[in-house]
Amino acid sequence: MKDYWKSLDEYYDPEAFKKNEARIEIDSKRILADKDSETSRRDFLKVFGFSIGAAVVAASCKRPVDKAIPYLIQPEEVTPGKANYYASTYFDANEYCSVLVKVRDGRPIKIEGNDLSPISQRGTSARVQASILNLYDDSRFISPLKNGTESTWETVDSEITEKLNALKENNRKVVLLTSTIISPSAKQVVSEFIKLNPNVEWIQYDAIPASGILKANSISFGKAFIPDYRFEKAKTVVSFNADFLCSWLSPVEYTKRYTSARKLDNGQKEMLRHYQIESGLSLTGSNADVRFPVKPSEEGAVIATLYNELLKAKGLPAVDVPPCNIDITALIPELLENEGKSIIISGSNDFHIQLIVNSINNLLRNFGNTIDLDSPLMTRQALDEDFEKFSGSLLSGQFAGLLCWGVNPVYDHPEGEKIKEAIAKLGLSVSFSEKPDETAAACQYICPQANYLESWGDAEPKAGFYSLAQPCIHKLFDSRQVEESLLKWIGKNTDYHQYIMDYWEKTLFPKQKKYTDFRMFWDDSLQNGVFEAAHTDSGLTYSGQGVEEALASMKPVQNGWEVQFYENTAIGNGKHANNPWLQELPDPIAKISWDNFAAVPIEWAKENGLKNESVITVNGVELPVFIQPGQTNSTISVALGYGREISGKVGNGVGRNMFRMISVKNKTREFYLAGVDIRTTEKTYPLALSQTHYSMEGRPIVREATLEQYLANPEAGNEMHEELDKDNITLYNKEVFPSHHWGMAVDLNSCTGCGNCAIACQAENNIQVVGKDQVRKRRIMHWIRVDRYFSDEPENPQVSHQPVMCQQCDNAPCENVCPVAATTHSKEGLNMMTYNRCIGTRYCINNCPYRVRRFNWFRYVNNDKFDFNANTDLGRMVLNPDVTVRSRGVVEKCTFCVQRIQDVKQQAKLDGRRIEDGEIQPACVQSCPGNALIFGDLNNPESKVSKLLRSKRNYHLLENLHTLPSVGYLTKIRNKLS
Repeated sequence: MKDYWKSLDEYYDPEAFKKNEARIEIDSKRILADKDSETSRRDFLKVFGFSIGAAVVAASCKRPVDKAIPYLIQPEEVTPGKANYYASTYFDANEYCSVLVKVRDGRPIKIEGNDLSPISQRGTSARVQASILNLYDDSRFISPLKNGTESTWETVDSEITEKLNALKENNRKVVLLTSTIISPSAKQVVSEFIKLNPNVEWIQYDAIPASGILKANSISFGKAFIPDYRFEKAKTVVSFNADFLCSWLSPVEYTKRYTSARKLDNGQKEMLRHYQIESGLSLTGSNADVRFPVKPSEEGAVIATLYNELLKAKGLPAVDVPPCNIDITALIPELLENEGKSIIISGSNDFHIQLIVNSINNLLRNFGNTIDLDSPLMTRQALDEDFEKFSGSLLSGQFAGLLCWGVNPVYDHPEGEKIKEAIAKLGLSVSFSEKPDETAAACQYICPQANYLESWGDAEPKAGFYSLAQPCIHKLFDSRQVEESLLKWIGKNTDYHQYIMDYWEKTLFPKQKKYTDFRMFWDDSLQNGVFEAAHTDSGLTYSGQGVEEALASMKPVQNGWEVQFYENTAIGNGKHANNPWLQELPDPIAKISWDNFAAVPIEWAKENGLKNESVITVNGVELPVFIQPGQTNSTISVALGYGREISGKVGNGVGRNMFRMISVKNKTREFYLAGVDIRTTEKTYPLALSQTHYSMEGRPIVREATLEQYLANPEAGNEMHEELDKDNITLYNKEVFPSHHWGMAVDLNSCTGCGNCAIACQAENNIQVVGKDQVRKRRIMHWIRVDRYFSDEPENPQVSHQPVMCQQCDNAPCENVCPVAATTHSKEGLNMMTYNRCIGTRYCINNCPYRVRRFNWFRYVNNDKFDFNANTDLGRMVLNPDVTVRSRGVVEKCTFCVQRIQDVKQQAKLDGRRIEDGEIQPACVQSCPGNALIFGDLNNPESKVSKLLRSKRNYHLLENLHTLPSVGYLTKIRNKLS
């Protein structure tokens, strides 16, 4: 059996690690009335006992007054206590997702994935799930501002229109600077605005661009576009620093396709084989079958070598390539065997590298097969060259006006400070930002746009695929959609809702044949949220141009230290750094929250006596150290998106801004830096590291086998599985489940470790944020955690991800020890919690072998020391009324979203029918982009979960304890390593 470990300390000295963890666990359980209090547990129980008695006396004397304000006139579409769902579209920071918005009594409270979308296919990401909290961010602008002072729309409209007209008359240049716009109707608004203001130039700018792919394809195919990567059709994927399961291009869509090609639950006998060549250990790299660590500067040489080896294998003339330090010749036979069934991708922003990648894919006949040219991705359309040309002109004083929409170059461009100074000198500067940011602070006018949940809109994320967005709540503040502002400034007072309808009637209605009446077509599209038009052949063919020049530009690996910059799964490019849910979501690999850090290689850390939380300087910038297994020698990886100075009370001052260190070469941003100066210091910096929290003492948790072993024996890797004999002798009555017995299966082949389930659960179940200090004290509150295990050699380990929630044991150890029966077992197999009965003894926590119960340590409401969303009336609007808001001193945990179970049961009863298999979906199941979680009734032998739990791959955590869990895990099957 393989050894699994969560940290390097556990790998090098397991016994010392266990003792240290036990000591820290004991320290973390001290009862703290306040942050600096020394109150003992005994004193707490004394006070608690007195307070209970006092409360009883007080309750008998006077009851608190509860105020209920009824509807004067109840809206027809609202049924009090029942949720409505509205199809809409999330598109922000270049991430697209079709969503369903759950609304209770006029309040959006939860984001779901739209299962009708052919792109996101019901999946979401952590950022999509957390976007509901952005709506209730009290740092949002509440009205237009002029020079930092509150103003009115009448005033700013009048003054901006006057200035725009004056600049037009004097032929002074104005730039409309936007992020990528995928809304076809918004593009038409921009066209109309520019038509009446010919001195305005539209430039798109993305914080994390795909400029290299766009430019390479304009050379290779004569058109700048991003192709559609069909991972579900591929047998072999070779990825060079492309984190396509986390942040690269369209991660939700790619996760769906990737995991579908690696499932084995329907008798499949093949799995997609995945090679990852990268510098830092990424989420995608952690899921790869084979991983090659390389320096960022070596990527071009490795790709050129791969191209050269393929040429030689096909009997074509070889080319001169620089030497590289890894041997990838083993890939050649497999790639040739799978011609037309492979995908080669690179995350590089260097168009020369992308040109060689195009040539490799052409050589392997992937275009038109696994790489679709007919449905290009419409996100990340900005070209670096356009912005660099603009910024040069801006800094030289050639522009007189600037309108900023969805961009923040003062923060996320390496010349942000110079851009800030240039904006201050303009005659007109306008920001449409929804909430404070560094660029908005430099502008004269702030015309705040409405949140996407307050807005009408449409989108074309891929050619021929459309979706609609609709407001799910009346605007909370005096904001306005940008499209309406632009129309108003050219003299059009058109309602944007009607504008979109007119556009769809004229442009999209003729592209379908299902409806003859536009209103029926519109209502159907709005209800579904999506519309797919007929597809046409793009007519694009590969030209082969530019490859020789690209090969000539490849250089051998550089000496010295290099820093790689990346997006993580939570904070991304930093636009939503003020979202506490995202700040507290641990990095899926390092398990660190509330900071970015320098991931350094193991050997170098040893040589220099560094430990986690040591501080080093990178070109003079201080960064805390995390010693990362799998980090390439002489490289450091640091996440972007941190170091915000103007974002709000949560995001300000968290981490370091690494956008300042990005270099610009040949008018293209390069997301790594070579030749950096690395120095150690004597300083330390605390990190909120949760990688070893809730350890299960090294007992067998993950089980795995190779595909060859599995095909020969379906029980491979699962030989130690113990059948749950429910007839064993016991002191307790045998549990009987007369109607339903709810259970869950977790497919370890499909879980990528993205953390989406943790945020979905947090949004659904009113789980509060505790902050960095409390995370350090092991008091993070997530009901579902995604454990990350390493195995094999630390320098390049294998990684396993395992979601762990309450196992809903039929012989639950927690239930036996609760002195007040706060935790009991239901007749449907659920381990229930009665929160108002819990007195916080924590006996249940100590008796749970899975470490899945959480003790609520903190006083969230009206606490000046802790000021996140739970402490404001606006922030509390996100709370789900179906779930109790727990108070301090209460134990809480996963309940399989019992409120969702009850909702479906009641509806089925009203309809007089049986519950369909898969109809009940807990929050984690509904939104999982990899379909790794399956929920259902174990009493139904035909349910999918029953079949999975009867499979040879199924096992339960800590089976030898005979707790009889209702959660089963399917062994992880890997392709055999070469």
